[in-house]
Amino acid sequence: MSSAPFTVAIDGPAAAGKGTISRAIAAHFGFAHLDTGLLYRAVGALALDGADPIEAARALLPEALEDGRLRTAEVAQAASRVAVIPEVRAALLDFQRDFARRPGGAVLDGRDICTVIYPDAEAQLFVTASAEVRAQRRWKELSGKGDDRTLEQVLEDVRIRDARDSERDAAPMKPAVGARVIDTSDMSIEEAVAAAISHVEMCRGATAT
Repeated sequence: MSSAPFTVAIDGPAAAGKGTISRAIAAHFGFAHLDTGLLYRAVGALALDGADPIEAARALLPEALEDGRLRTAEVAQAASRVAVIPEVRAALLDFQRDFARRPGGAVLDGRDICTVIYPDAEAQLFVTASAEVRAQRRWKELSGKGDDRTLEQVLEDVRIRDARDSERDAAPMKPAVGARVIDTSDMSIEEAVAAAISHVEMCRGATAT
């Protein structure tokens, strides 16, 4: 396997399946994987604890990514709030770009990987699904963890977060020009992963020629 850098950039809204797809691609090709949303969740968690989000982003340590709260709905909303702050995004930019070009290949998933973090990525994907489908998935996940919110409440949270992520001034979430869009609303996990791997294979072939 070549040790040359090869970047797979994956964007999309919450609960669309991009995390599952990203991990599957990384495992299939032997690439390193970074869920960039964890960076913002870590900053969001620190902000909930009273820290200034800009200072938290500038001083973020790797162990902050191991906080057990990072997958909670409260921290997800906090992450979305701090992600609109340009200084927070700037503080986390170099870390993500360095990861993208690590030898041996890298997969990064988030909201603005293709459009801002690394627009020169050799393979670009935008993974999405309807708000209703994503809310259903998220609600099932939360219910399994004992969260008692209703499906309607989760759907409202999804819509609020979508609006905040897509309408923010700093790096709004949107498909990059030329990115392969995969709508997982009516796809199985296997079908979505297969479509993504096929696209990356095609991009690798184009790069090699």
